[in-house]
Amino acid sequence: MQKFLFTVDKISTFVGKTFSWLIVTLTFLVTWEVFSRYALNNPHPWAFDAMIMMYGGLFMMAGAYTLSKNGHVRGDVLYGFFPPRLQAGIDLTLFIVFFLPGTIALCWAGFNYAAESWAIREHSSITAEGPPIYPFKTVIPVAGFFLLLQGIVEIIRCIRCLKDGQWPPRLEDVEEVDVKKLKEKMHVKDEDIAKLDELVAAKERGRR
Repeated sequence: MQKFLFTVDKISTFVGKTFSWLIVTLTFLVTWEVFSRYALNNPHPWAFDAMIMMYGGLFMMAGAYTLSKNGHVRGDVLYGFFPPRLQAGIDLTLFIVFFLPGTIALCWAGFNYAAESWAIREHSSITAEGPPIYPFKTVIPVAGFFLLLQGIVEIIRCIRCLKDGQWPPRLEDVEEVDVKKLKEKMHVKDEDIAKLDELVAAKERGRR
């Protein structure tokens, strides 16, 4: 079972990290469009639509990845103090009552939405010659599918936690820097940092 959980986690991670490269493309596109518009006086009507589609695609396709890392926003004021079994019970209830119906509706409605767009070869109406947006609308049901798949994995994790009394492990990923661990790794003590701060402060006073 753990192998299945990790397999889905890897799929979600791969999809999320692949689409994260849209940030780089989006950055270059925005930079070029600003330069072209104001320096060359040559704006591109399709650029705004392209930016929206890039950001929207990134936002939607990163949903499953964020869920796999337990990174979605939640109210942790009390939740973090609860024992694992109570946390799992709350999560399982929310997944069944809200997540599953909402995600299934997203997949169903998104599929119909994309199918209609493909049927008429829909183009953006923001500009006179807007780019095609039916490929972009296809992202909606695809993102919903990956999110639903990851949600099923999270439900299984909740059930295992209720049974075992502890959360199953997750795949390791990029994390924020732990200052305490970094100090231990570099053999740096708080006293040394304090002495260095005092030395810098003394030099600043000497210059004045």
